[in-house]
Amino acid sequence: MGGPSDHRASRKPPERGLRALPAGRSVAGQVFLLQVVVVVLLVVAAVVELLVQARHDSEQEARNRSVAVATTFASSPGIVAALESPDPTAVLQPRAEQARRLSGVDFIVVTDRQGMRYTHPKRDRIGKKFVGDIGPALRGQVVTENIVGTIGPLVQANVPVRDDRGRVVGIVSSGITIAKVSGAVNEQLPVLLGIAAGVLALATAGTWLIARRLTRQTRGLGPVEMTRMYEHHDAVLHAVREGVLILDGERRLLLANDEARRLLDLPPDAEGRPVTGLGLEERARELLASGRDATDEVLPAGERLLVLNNRHTDRNGGPPGSVATLRDATELRALSGRAETARTRLRLLYDASMGIGTTLDITRTAEELAQVAVPRFADYVTVDLAVRVLRGDEPLAGPSVEMRRVAVSGVRDDHPLYPTGHPLLFVPSSPQAAGIVSGRAVLEPRLADSPGWQAQDPERGARVVDFGIHSLVCAPLSARGVLLGMVNFWRSQAPDPFDEEDLSLAEELAARAAVCVDNARRYTREHAMAVTLQHSLLPRELPQLTALDAAYRYLPAQAGVGGDWFDVLPLPGARVALVVGDVVGHGLHAAATMGRLRTAVHNFSTLDLPPDELLGHLDELVGRIDQDDSGPTGDGAAPAGTTVAGATCLYAVYDPVTGTCAVARAGHLLPAVVHPDGTVEFPDVPAGPPLGLGGLPFEAVELTLPEGSSLVLYTDGLVEDRDRDIDEGLELLRRSLSEAGRDPEQTCRDVFKAMLPARPSDDIALLVARTRVLNPRNVADWDVPSDPAAVSGVRAAVQRQLAAWGLEESSFTTELLLSELITNAIRYGAEPIQVRLILDRMLICEVSDAGSTSPHLRYAAATDEGGRGLFLVSQFAERWGTRYTPEGKVIWAEQQVR
Repeated sequence: MGGPSDHRASRKPPERGLRALPAGRSVAGQVFLLQVVVVVLLVVAAVVELLVQARHDSEQEARNRSVAVATTFASSPGIVAALESPDPTAVLQPRAEQARRLSGVDFIVVTDRQGMRYTHPKRDRIGKKFVGDIGPALRGQVVTENIVGTIGPLVQANVPVRDDRGRVVGIVSSGITIAKVSGAVNEQLPVLLGIAAGVLALATAGTWLIARRLTRQTRGLGPVEMTRMYEHHDAVLHAVREGVLILDGERRLLLANDEARRLLDLPPDAEGRPVTGLGLEERARELLASGRDATDEVLPAGERLLVLNNRHTDRNGGPPGSVATLRDATELRALSGRAETARTRLRLLYDASMGIGTTLDITRTAEELAQVAVPRFADYVTVDLAVRVLRGDEPLAGPSVEMRRVAVSGVRDDHPLYPTGHPLLFVPSSPQAAGIVSGRAVLEPRLADSPGWQAQDPERGARVVDFGIHSLVCAPLSARGVLLGMVNFWRSQAPDPFDEEDLSLAEELAARAAVCVDNARRYTREHAMAVTLQHSLLPRELPQLTALDAAYRYLPAQAGVGGDWFDVLPLPGARVALVVGDVVGHGLHAAATMGRLRTAVHNFSTLDLPPDELLGHLDELVGRIDQDDSGPTGDGAAPAGTTVAGATCLYAVYDPVTGTCAVARAGHLLPAVVHPDGTVEFPDVPAGPPLGLGGLPFEAVELTLPEGSSLVLYTDGLVEDRDRDIDEGLELLRRSLSEAGRDPEQTCRDVFKAMLPARPSDDIALLVARTRVLNPRNVADWDVPSDPAAVSGVRAAVQRQLAAWGLEESSFTTELLLSELITNAIRYGAEPIQVRLILDRMLICEVSDAGSTSPHLRYAAATDEGGRGLFLVSQFAERWGTRYTPEGKVIWAEQQVR
């Protein structure tokens, strides 16, 4: 490339064009004349437009004023009466003249329907024919017309006058000359012309000043000054860090600056040669030879990437050809690639934060970690957790931690890596063991050259390498200084191994996942504790009863155990109590509260209370629990969230002797009764308030259940879910129970199969009890007179009944028990007195009377004559006790006979 002097020789500017700036016929003078002409024409056009607009506005104003005045006068009060009077002119002429003077119009004329004038400014014209077209006005139209009258060009408006029935009875015409309206504009015309002249003078002076300045700035500019200007331009052109190529119309190189020569590696004699002969890359050569426009087009040039822009030079009358600019984008591309990589990794970390730990399930959390990193970071990801972590415990410290693979994710399913569930114990030479010891991620860039990794399982390690997995990063999962497991990132499809930047990303992913795994581990531990507590508080198995067959299902919520419970409690007299309850909330507190309530029901049931009274005692107990738990702790602060947020309960007592069932409920759902024919009903049992509210009594109802009926008790988790409301759940329960002839166990299976949600959000308790009725031959009763002599007769009748049942060996004990109980009833009770024997799994003796006093067991002194009867009863009977009835009390005793 030649020096600056060579370019000056070929591109020297013409001197004549720079020096010749004539004072009279210069470009500045011509521009001056042109500007003056243009301004004059604009001013003339503006004045003409103003006059035309003023003329138009004058006519429009005259028309508007005429119409307004005529319409107002035609609508004025009394004009219709004046037209119908004997002398309309006498009435209307003064009014019309007064209105004309006030409104400024030239005339107001009132005519009849034939056009005869009643009013006129000149009285000699009253009574003459109106000049103008009144036909449209007679048809009810408002008409304006331009006419030339005796007073000059004017605009008049004709407006009809209507009576009350809408008939046209006359016409009002109002007119005003245009000259009167346009007078104001004519007065302002000299001012407007003066302003236009001033504008013209200012524009001329400004144009003259600009032309003079242009002449002064270009006058005296010779070749030396122009050359100096060119040299500065040339220096800038060659110093700029952007390549410039200028081609002529024949696609020959006219100019290439130093940067363009460096970027394209042009030969020294490149200028003047065709662009196709410069040895350029194919794409660059084709683009420059075609001359097409290009914007930021990336082209290869050896090891560089160039960004090229190409534009034509003849767009605004310039010489034919094109100019191209080049800049090196290689470093920018590398920087953009690093920025894209960083952005991708940040996006991966963000997705990991959002996608890992969506549940409190340890296995699911590990699976989310494996899935989020494939394939954006690794081709395969495996997660191994300590066995103790899976159970919710903290793992033991040390490198020899027993682990199990819990998650595997990859781009293919036929990989040779260990599957899920495989136990692992890493050898000391493995990178996993090194990561456990150091607590940092370990990089194995080339697995084929890692004997320590292959020592874990040489055979499987060879299969992994043969499969194409060539690089590994092992990152420990640690939280709060406790090792939870290990995550392994494997690479197979990407040819490059993992590097140090990948190592830091793996550590970040593992750190975020470890917190979620630790949270899930803690939840697992607490959940296991709550489940264990809950199961320990629930009945392990149901008692064997003659009164009914029972089966149950209990399923804790996956989100956390709750406070649902159930019970089947044997009662005296072959009766049985069925209980189901629900404590609001989840967790250890709900489970513990459930245990307290269940224990309380057990204790209250031993008193053999009616269902409504038992719920009353239970309600009072819950109130005391709330008061105790909400009191201040040792440090003076009240424990938060330990009160019973709410509890419901249903208590039913079934008597197989009478086939009746007494039911009461405290805010619990209605029981379901399945009759032997399959009919399902929800009996109307008064709800009562939930436990703990206090102040309202509970009410029990007595149901008659035919033998073979099923009483179904349940909690709201069975019928209510986030995807269905309670009414829909009850109807579904009705349909699932309607099939008759099933035993309780099969009923439980069918109901759970039909109604169990995929992920229960609440505990579910279901208790199904099929009723039986005792054979009447196994029940015997006698009325006893209130006479001690009647005791012997009852003993004889009892002896005969026992002989009929084949229980002669129990006669002595039974007679002794009944003698003591009947004697107490006769001595301390009230009539009527009855005796009843029930043969069930036990032989039950019952003595009832109308008294309300309860006998008490005591130790009689040696000198006491009595007080030993109940002691003998307690010694010979398996159990004995007292229960109260609406009629009095019943003292019962049970004996083992089978």
